[in-house]
Amino acid sequence: MGRGILFRRPNKYDMGRVSGRVLRERANMSFCIVIIFFAVFFVIVLTEIFLIDQSSRSRNRRPHSHQKSNYEDAHGEDYLVYQGIAEEGRVGLFARPQYLLPNQLSPFKPNINVSIPAKDGIWQTVVGTRYKFFVFSAYYDWRTTKLIRIMGATKTRGPDRVWCLFWYNASNTTHTVTGKVKVIRENWNLKYSACFVLCPIQGNTTVPDSVSIMGRSVLTPSNRLIVNRATGNKKIQPTPPPDKIGICVKPLHFAYNQTLQMLEFIELNSLLGMDHITFYNDSISSTTDCILRHYMRLGRVTVLPWKLDMASQREIRTEGLFAALNDCLYRSMYKFSFVALIDLDEIVMPKHNDTIQEFIEWMGTRINTKNTGSFSFQNAFFYLQWPDDKSLSNDPFESSLTTLRKTRRRLKLHPHKQRSKYICRPEHVIEAGNHFVWEFIPGHGTVNVPSDAAILNHYRVCEFGGDDCVKSVSVVDRTAFRYKEKLVKRVREKWSQLRQECALSSIEDAQVKKRIVKKLDVNVEKFR
Repeated sequence: MGRGILFRRPNKYDMGRVSGRVLRERANMSFCIVIIFFAVFFVIVLTEIFLIDQSSRSRNRRPHSHQKSNYEDAHGEDYLVYQGIAEEGRVGLFARPQYLLPNQLSPFKPNINVSIPAKDGIWQTVVGTRYKFFVFSAYYDWRTTKLIRIMGATKTRGPDRVWCLFWYNASNTTHTVTGKVKVIRENWNLKYSACFVLCPIQGNTTVPDSVSIMGRSVLTPSNRLIVNRATGNKKIQPTPPPDKIGICVKPLHFAYNQTLQMLEFIELNSLLGMDHITFYNDSISSTTDCILRHYMRLGRVTVLPWKLDMASQREIRTEGLFAALNDCLYRSMYKFSFVALIDLDEIVMPKHNDTIQEFIEWMGTRINTKNTGSFSFQNAFFYLQWPDDKSLSNDPFESSLTTLRKTRRRLKLHPHKQRSKYICRPEHVIEAGNHFVWEFIPGHGTVNVPSDAAILNHYRVCEFGGDDCVKSVSVVDRTAFRYKEKLVKRVREKWSQLRQECALSSIEDAQVKKRIVKKLDVNVEKFR
């Protein structure tokens, strides 16, 4: 009997009590783990806030938020005018606070090295800074307030304090003021960014002939930039020449060697009324260099060296392209009435007009463009994986030009501000972006061009890799055929003219090889 009681089998009630106790213990343990997790997280957050606050306080600057890298379409509609309301030193759309230093004279005198030559359009080092700091060019800008605007590249968050040393050739004197570092908004949150260095011209101070930027005002300057100004006569208000249009292209890199594409881009844009193209040379092939030198001799192209000592895509966005775009903007100011900021695989294509000048005039008959600072064009992908246009002849040049071969485009266009490009009036723009203008002179804005008036033809492979893009709903668009005969003639003549000088290959031989490879691919497919 005792043994039966001692070793009796547990009933359901006993098992339920044990199970309930285990569940309560597990619940208590889970609750404790959650409490510990949140406590640790709270300590980490407090520590981060404390460190950031201390760091900001030590520099007498404010902590700043992360910048958005995805630029949403701000409800872009056809003909909608949106204005850039941000001002120098204030927070703009998707922008973080800019670090502006007070206007004051330096109490120190730098060690002047009068032998340092003044240069323009070449990267120079700024000494005395904790992080990399380079400057490229300087421009006199009086549109909102008198200052020297310098194109540079430096630390995105917490840039170094700098000083501006003004040089005056006539009197052989110098003058030092505190500089203001304004990081360009489109920086993708990388370590380094393109930037403006703003050097105020105070009171009756005259415009300097050159300027140096220093991390410490007592150091000998390591750079000296020629100050570009629209006119030598300070009393004359400059005006851009009517109907002259320039193009700004981001830095050429990876030993760029697409010579036929380069010729096609230059000649087609010439047919569209473009007068001049500015390139930035990070790395190009000898053949491309030869072609560009030919156009430089004709005065149709400017090529500036672009060797920026920052790792592209790891430290700074694509060879510091935003410094190049803004340098080109200010370099073109008052030299051209309009400037297009586009890539080599893009063409602004009007639907009803032969030239961009005619298009702009045509737009002026439909809306009031008096305060228009830029025209935005929707992006249309002409994927290179789609088959070539079958209506082309066997002429080796006609069948080789991308804008004639690729006539099938994606039906759905990107909204404005998403992959769009623009043509702007440089004198109305303060800060240029890749896809839209970030900041205008007050009172000016962008007109969104309807797709039935003009679009941006963009010739490229599928943007996300693979070939799935060819499944997109598409339409045949042969608007570029309007220039077919003249374009083929021009490219053929240039190729023949430069073939020996630039060691160009035979287009005819390339076409034969292409047809052989295509035929072999077809035969291989049959046997699979």
